[in-house]
Amino acid sequence: MANQHGDFIWYELMTADTDAAARFYGAVVGWRARDAEGSVPGYGLFGTGGTDIAGFMRIPPDAERAGMRPRWLGYIGVRDVDAAVARIVRAGGAQHMPPTDIPGVGRLAMVTDPQGVPFYVMRGAMDGASTSFSPAQTGHCHWNELATSDQAAALVFYTGLFGWEQGDAMPMGEMGDYRFINHHGGMLGAVMNRMPDGPPAAWTFYFGVADIDHAAQVVTGNGGAIHFGPAEVPGGVHIVVAGDPQGALFGLVGPRGT
Repeated sequence: MANQHGDFIWYELMTADTDAAARFYGAVVGWRARDAEGSVPGYGLFGTGGTDIAGFMRIPPDAERAGMRPRWLGYIGVRDVDAAVARIVRAGGAQHMPPTDIPGVGRLAMVTDPQGVPFYVMRGAMDGASTSFSPAQTGHCHWNELATSDQAAALVFYTGLFGWEQGDAMPMGEMGDYRFINHHGGMLGAVMNRMPDGPPAAWTFYFGVADIDHAAQVVTGNGGAIHFGPAEVPGGVHIVVAGDPQGALFGLVGPRGT
């Protein structure tokens, strides 16, 4: 998970049932689950084609008692974790887990943005670039989407910290614009206003599938729920926003079945 400052380099599912999560995402996305040897006890890895894409683990009991529910979290690569955390706090965010070294993995910290959305910052210990976010590859993350309570403030926060650039905007009526985010010459994702009656502010990560219609059927056939879609988006692909059986929200993106 080598860092390019500001890139999404890893994704992590916090869940109430790791065995059920492994079965569900294996069926839906095609991931193979395995234990992360030599890492945090109980930590698992999702992978495809011999490449690890994301991690998953049981929500710690103390976090569960504090109200944490199943969810996906993203890791943003930074040059210096401690400096990034200090800047995040100065910019109105908060530190929830201090900078911590995990041997063989890297240094990381859990933070929230000023609107309360959690994510990690990380400096990876390994050589080679992370391909967890790789829009051209099935089974990898294709899109990172922030639904926030304050779009303007969120854009200032993330662009200032990570060098992201605001791209084009797609009007969404009363919800305002869907603002694309660019980084290192490519499109990273987008920032939008959350729906007033929708889920809390959060990042949603869209994973690539070969057939969106089949994947949607597998979601519902394995105890998940479809909250939106399949719907066509620019580029000729279709998306689904779904919940897994434990309630974690995630997205899928891919072509329709022929």
